[in-house]
Amino acid sequence: MNPPANPGNRSWPVHRWFADVPDVQDRLAGCDYLADRGLATAVFLATSLNLPLLLEGEVGVGKTEVAKAVARALDRRVVRLQCYEGIDATQALYEWDYPRQLLYLRAVGDARSDKESVVEDLYGPRFLNERPLLEAIRAGSRVVLLIDEIDRADDEFEAFLLEVLADFQVSIPEIGPITAVDPPFVVLTSNRTRELHDALKRRCLYHWIDYPGPDREVAIVRTRVPEVPEDLARRIVEAVHRFRRLDLIKRPGVAETINWALTLDLLEVDDLETELVTPTLGALLKEREDIDRVTPQLDEVLA
Repeated sequence: MNPPANPGNRSWPVHRWFADVPDVQDRLAGCDYLADRGLATAVFLATSLNLPLLLEGEVGVGKTEVAKAVARALDRRVVRLQCYEGIDATQALYEWDYPRQLLYLRAVGDARSDKESVVEDLYGPRFLNERPLLEAIRAGSRVVLLIDEIDRADDEFEAFLLEVLADFQVSIPEIGPITAVDPPFVVLTSNRTRELHDALKRRCLYHWIDYPGPDREVAIVRTRVPEVPEDLARRIVEAVHRFRRLDLIKRPGVAETINWALTLDLLEVDDLETELVTPTLGALLKEREDIDRVTPQLDEVLA
């Protein structure tokens, strides 16, 4: 089968990192990530078409782990840009190492008369601190670029990011343009604390990750915590699903299910009895109000 043409006018090479959708599922499963058909299809298409993959969903459903699992499956490393309120281009791209520049100036002193070349040295690659975006652009397809929680950044940074993702090129005034010869695979995650702009969504292949069904979540727990017997894993998952139906501030995600199973295994709890489970709720629920709300109903939830 011939690889699809690049979208738009890009001259980037197109790679077929995965043979097909089942291959995505098999290779991610080999990295302890159990992807359903929908997510595996999204990963296959995004990697085949050189499109960023935008993953939205509730906290703890495994969005960040997708990027890590894909990187392991492709034998790549992850370059992670963690977004936060107030992040700007400097923190995402590069900055000059001013302390080393000052030390260099002191070391050179008046020994060199060619001042212009000294200035060129000061603003050359040796004093450039790469931040995640520039690092990923230079590394290209050798890395998976994870842009985590893009919804926490502001509109200006989102617009800047859209420009970078369009061409994978940045211009450093003192050095010149730097362009990816072969761009990285990009995964963006969002907890949907705010709506992302349509322009960014159109640039990406979009997929919503929901809470898994009981059977799949049991399989995930058994994959991550194989020491937990299947019967206990199923009772843990059933209890977590009941927790999620309650009026909680923060519903527990799959990550919390795994942490709870690890906690119960560490404490050698083999039965979900109220008196044994109550001290472990902090592994599952992350708000005091949620714990206070759940505690009176614990017998019913664990039944």
